[in-house]
Amino acid sequence: MNDTTASVHYHSYLALDEILAAQRPRSEEHDEVLFIVIHQVYELWFKQVLHELSYLQRELEADHASRGLQTLKRLRMIFKTLVAQLDVLETLTPVQYAGFRDQLEASSGFQSAQFRELEATIGRREPRVLEHYAADSPARARIEAAMARRPLYGSFLRYLAARGYEIPAAALERDPGVAAEPSEAIQDVLVSVYRDDGEAAQVCEQMVDLDEGIQEWRYRHVKMVERTIGHKIGTGGSAGAAYLRTTLFQPAFPDLWDVRSRL
Repeated sequence: MNDTTASVHYHSYLALDEILAAQRPRSEEHDEVLFIVIHQVYELWFKQVLHELSYLQRELEADHASRGLQTLKRLRMIFKTLVAQLDVLETLTPVQYAGFRDQLEASSGFQSAQFRELEATIGRREPRVLEHYAADSPARARIEAAMARRPLYGSFLRYLAARGYEIPAAALERDPGVAAEPSEAIQDVLVSVYRDDGEAAQVCEQMVDLDEGIQEWRYRHVKMVERTIGHKIGTGGSAGAAYLRTTLFQPAFPDLWDVRSRL
């Protein structure tokens, strides 16, 4: 006889008891629940983005471009969703946010280890972000590991090399711990990729879509912070909007943008 007591149901499969008990406001303010839920959902999406990026890198390096294209499209849609969530957060007025802001104490979005890992996976190399995490913490270990691995752009270049394009050996063998710089030699190759107008060119465009999506999210995030707290210092002592503005208009894949002037 089958044991039905262990059957999986909607509630248990989604672990709803744990998820719905994870909102623990520290004040009596009505709007704090929204603030918590939005940020928890962000962290779930960051987890999914990291999951998709890992898969994308494997597929590109295995020369499975069709699966890579599907994953790039999914990532772009996720970032559109992340931008849309800011529309909901912006319904929180400055006065409403001020009603519970002091309860956040030293906590800050700058401490999101998953977002730092995401940035490193895309290709950002900024060791100073590690200062926010204890030397022996699992979060710091994950970020350090991501900074030491080949970034997404490196996997993309290996895909192009597998397609027969002559990517410079120095680019393929670059120390993954060092951020990539724009390269005219790689842009020469990208000109050929675009003029061939094949599957590799589609991958290029989807990579640009992803990069644009990340930049769009950064911009909307800055405007949301400015709209909510103006030029105040952020929670946890962060520089708030002033720091966030320094991250704007910094493409993750500059070669894919620069080559457009040559087509």
